[in-house]
Amino acid sequence: MSFFSGPSGPPGCTSIQEQRDRWERKRSRTAKELVQTEQRYCQQLELINTYFVEILKAKGTLKPDIRDSIFSSIKAIHSANQSLLVHLENGFFGRGFEQFCPHLNLYNTYVDNIYNSSKVLRIQLKKSKAFRRFKILQEDRPEFNNQRLEDLLQLPVLRIDQYKHFLQGLAANMSPDHPEFQQISRALDALSEVSQRIQNNARRHENHLQLCRVQKLLKGRKTKVLAAGRWFLREGWLKVVPHKGKEAKPKMFFLFSDMLLQAKRCSPLHPTNGDKFAGQHAYPLQECSVEKVFGHTRSQGGLLSLTFPKTKLLLMSNNQEDLNDWYQSLSSAVRKLQNQSEDYLRDDLRRKPLQSERERDNTHTNRKRNMVNPESTERAQTSAEWGSSAPKRMKPSDTAEHRLLRSSSSSSADS
Repeated sequence: MSFFSGPSGPPGCTSIQEQRDRWERKRSRTAKELVQTEQRYCQQLELINTYFVEILKAKGTLKPDIRDSIFSSIKAIHSANQSLLVHLENGFFGRGFEQFCPHLNLYNTYVDNIYNSSKVLRIQLKKSKAFRRFKILQEDRPEFNNQRLEDLLQLPVLRIDQYKHFLQGLAANMSPDHPEFQQISRALDALSEVSQRIQNNARRHENHLQLCRVQKLLKGRKTKVLAAGRWFLREGWLKVVPHKGKEAKPKMFFLFSDMLLQAKRCSPLHPTNGDKFAGQHAYPLQECSVEKVFGHTRSQGGLLSLTFPKTKLLLMSNNQEDLNDWYQSLSSAVRKLQNQSEDYLRDDLRRKPLQSERERDNTHTNRKRNMVNPESTERAQTSAEWGSSAPKRMKPSDTAEHRLLRSSSSSSADS
């Protein structure tokens, strides 16, 4: 009994063709959606350039540096995407993205500036009444379709992930021997790098906001939280167990990638710092060791033992899950710091032999240069003396014969 209504042929021939047809239909749908969204995207970029960038430049409402901080490279991005759209509308997807990818540095510039752009825009809306009125008038135009400038400025950032999604769909439904497969694959790799850059920037920005938040929670300026390369990891209440028989007191702990900050809550009656914390101790994690200690609490939970070069800290929690989370976070932070230190030392040791060898070569060369024939030195000194001034008369005691006589007489006296 045959399962295929078509003409008879080699087994599996019809099923392979059906699979190819399905790939072709999926690829066509993806390509159509890519073209339609690119058309809409270019229209939105044109709105920003026409009704904001160009008019603001002509009116001089904003200073050039402020205008560039807000809009960055969006004009150049619009130009590059218009060229891409021409290729996409003509069906040349591989060629279009191959010529578009060299312009991704414009997107790198834009995504690196996007958080600063949002900040400058907020400041100018507060400071400049003229700019605030201008923005409202432009956004009320029917062409904007109730879209705000803040949302439009995020479009290039969002478009990168959309490109990545569309190209993945094209490549997944394309045979490796397809003429455009290699071009699409290379473009996908390039867009993935920009996408990763966007994610890294988002993580850094979120971390910066967390550091600023913790800094504002601490009273005064004595405890510095904002530092280059520092990452916020977690925060929470833990009880500090004293070494002597005193009651364990709850403290607020802030864990960062390089230190553990202990703080206490300020008095709620304080007029300005009632909702803040006072930093007490900052424990560096570079030479810290973390251990779990059980059996010291009747209820669920346990102790964490943190050993530092000059002190030891016992932290208690009655919540087993919370204690495990703290243990994992602390152990991971310490391990990463120690691995970074080992990598740095290893790289330093790799570099030192090369430097010492180079220094030895330089020392050997300099030594060769400094090795001069005594006769030539004597002649040089003599010529220098004759050339500069009259020859000095040497004392009898300073001549070589007198030195030899003194040395021989001293040796005979010793014997």
